[in-house]
Amino acid sequence: MQWSSSASRAARLATAVEEAVAPIRSQLDGVTPDLVVAFVSPQHRAEYDAMPELVRAALGPRTFIGCSAGGVIGGGHELEDEPGVSLTAAVLPNVTLTPFHRDLPDVPMLPAPPQHFLLLPDPFSFDADAFVHTLDEAYPTSTVIGGVASGGREPGSNALWLDGTTHRGGVVGLALDGDIAVDTIVAQGCRPIGEPMFVTRSERNVIHDLDGRRAAVILQDLYARSEGPDQRLFRESLFLGIVMREAREQYQQGDFLIRNLLGIEPKTGSLVVGALVRDGMVVQFHLRDARTSADDLDELLRRHEGTPHGALLFSCLGRGKGLYGVADHDTDAFHARFGAVALGGFFCNGEIGPVHGTTFLHGYTSAFGLFRPR
Repeated sequence: MQWSSSASRAARLATAVEEAVAPIRSQLDGVTPDLVVAFVSPQHRAEYDAMPELVRAALGPRTFIGCSAGGVIGGGHELEDEPGVSLTAAVLPNVTLTPFHRDLPDVPMLPAPPQHFLLLPDPFSFDADAFVHTLDEAYPTSTVIGGVASGGREPGSNALWLDGTTHRGGVVGLALDGDIAVDTIVAQGCRPIGEPMFVTRSERNVIHDLDGRRAAVILQDLYARSEGPDQRLFRESLFLGIVMREAREQYQQGDFLIRNLLGIEPKTGSLVVGALVRDGMVVQFHLRDARTSADDLDELLRRHEGTPHGALLFSCLGRGKGLYGVADHDTDAFHARFGAVALGGFFCNGEIGPVHGTTFLHGYTSAFGLFRPR
């Protein structure tokens, strides 16, 4: 198994592909890759339809998949707010690749249950959240990773590539089976505040009571006990963490699924949450800022055992320079942990990855797929 990744800032798409291909050919010693994954910034949107033929002519992969991207990641750099083409190529002996395109979030018909899925959905035309739940039900032992295409601002403005075709909607995906393992790191970038609490009265996505008290009163008390910097974060970076494994006495990073707080009902003091909740759930409020996100990623990378052969990174458009103030933060953290492992990816409209074995569509997250022989 061999992986290579590179990126180009060239203003013309053909030139960018040529520049990105050169180091890949060198790193793969001229071997034709089985898989090429591409991400292309909106500065190249007028040439999106040319991408499949450019990749075929340059590298001739067995399978080609990719999408448009608000920013691209490759060759050790994160290219935001500028022209960018990222190519990641892999030589995958004894690995079966089954590409598919779907317009509706129904289960793809596959010859055998695959071990892994890579998904690149369009945000305007496809229900990615419903699809990942459908895949979890149909293939409960499979690992699902990916990201929602970005760069476009209206239906039909994103591009999804699969082999020789450019799609303008739906989802393009890849089922992987055989001598390949995919480990995941999902860095949600939050830290808990206060204490874990039980949901004691709820209805669908509304929490009325926590530990027998009105939810808004709990939140007001927590705000009053917080220090000034945290109080400022309450206004724009407050989230709810839902414990995914409740049979524990203590909880740590990775035990929570982070979801948005959508508001407080003024008459009832109930919290509206961006997830379905139920009585008996354990939850805890969380805050997010640059330092917390950096610490969270460093800790999850540190915990990972072994070194992958290659990796893909699906990072939120809200991370990158906008969060950290500098470019290449998450890429640099990855390489500090794993060395010169090929890493490609893009900045997404939503990130797809598992939390304790269940796949979710995330926001503000960096989700890594780490590839190695099985």
